[in-house]
Amino acid sequence: MQSFTEENYIKAIYKLIEANGNTVSTNSIAEKMNTKAASVTDMLKKLYTKKLINYKKYQGVTLTTKGEKTALNIIRKHRLWEMFLVEKLDFKWDEVHDVAEQLEHIDSDKLIEQIDKFLNYPKVDPHGDPIPDAKGKLNVTKSQVLSKFNKNDVCVMTGVVDHSPSFLQYLDKSGINLGIEIQIKDVVLFDRSLQITINKNTAIFISNEVAKNILVIKKNYKKNSLKV
Repeated sequence: MQSFTEENYIKAIYKLIEANGNTVSTNSIAEKMNTKAASVTDMLKKLYTKKLINYKKYQGVTLTTKGEKTALNIIRKHRLWEMFLVEKLDFKWDEVHDVAEQLEHIDSDKLIEQIDKFLNYPKVDPHGDPIPDAKGKLNVTKSQVLSKFNKNDVCVMTGVVDHSPSFLQYLDKSGINLGIEIQIKDVVLFDRSLQITINKNTAIFISNEVAKNILVIKKNYKKNSLKV
């Protein structure tokens, strides 16, 4: 069994590997965890002793099979709790992250399985991130950022890159949320900002920075429907 801090490190290492490649440095972990490199080194030694990571000084860090399984289980609990908070307790999608960060450390497999069943086995969390199943399998949709698409493309929103409350609140005010249809009406040459229509109705302009943080799939993409 791992401590809260150990679980946070394991999850952070998993996300860094997911974003940047097969190995991560001590400095990148320190930045992610907002701590000193010396503190990271001490924790890595503990995780190595528990066979959760592969670690050699100056050669980077990878997760062992046990470590990856642990990370996916923590992520599964976090995303199911987020879904539960939104679906059953009327939290907004910009309010759930910090609460789920606390709840993800509850050590009860039965509780998580019952929540999963209660929610009818959702595939994604409120932000569109895939929820690992009980075996750690992820059903990943081949989404891309909206900024990569062109004039007249029609897409469906599947998730967000930026999970910050301020960005999610901006999307709410703009009427942009998971499952909406987005058609690109125009791309401004000067700054790559977009004129879009939402669900064939509302027309708005969004900046390139916003478009870089919205995940979509093209409307004709053949995939199992999202279960949100």
